[in-house]
Amino acid sequence: MSASIVLLFAILSRILPPSLHLTAMNFTAVGGSLLFFGARGTKRSPWQTAIAVAALMATDVFLTLFIYHYPFHVSGYVVTWAWYAGVCLMGRTLLQRASALRVTGAVLGSATSFFLLSNLVVWMGSMYAHTAAGLASCFASALPFYRNDLVSTGLVAGALFGLPALATRMVDAFQPHHDIA
Repeated sequence: MSASIVLLFAILSRILPPSLHLTAMNFTAVGGSLLFFGARGTKRSPWQTAIAVAALMATDVFLTLFIYHYPFHVSGYVVTWAWYAGVCLMGRTLLQRASALRVTGAVLGSATSFFLLSNLVVWMGSMYAHTAAGLASCFASALPFYRNDLVSTGLVAGALFGLPALATRMVDAFQPHHDIA
């Protein structure tokens, strides 16, 4: 599967639910797709990450302005955009030689880092008191989103990395084995 198609799938998983007035609660293909895009992209260059980040940046602008009808402020997205790049680079370094353990670690790292970074930014805004109790409340309120992100990232990454490996093993199992005598 082409990494570009996977990136398009991630973008659609963000745009379609709110466009159709569905509540996805952070159940998207972004984390798993970025891991795959980083690991399997056709070009091994810094431009590959820049393309993925630019596509998701454009998605953020579109969603904010045209779907949610909020004013767009770059400062509200810098951490998210850095996270996109970080996850893509994580896929590039960790998952070029994917194993079940590496994919699991990348899934946990991706979802957990987004949970921590995004909610720290929310807490630093004006929604929560800048106290330990406010921080705890912010993180507690975000737990359903974290769960959905962890599950969706695991499903997408598991499918993208696991299905080709399973297919290879199945093909190998049906190949005749030649014993050397």
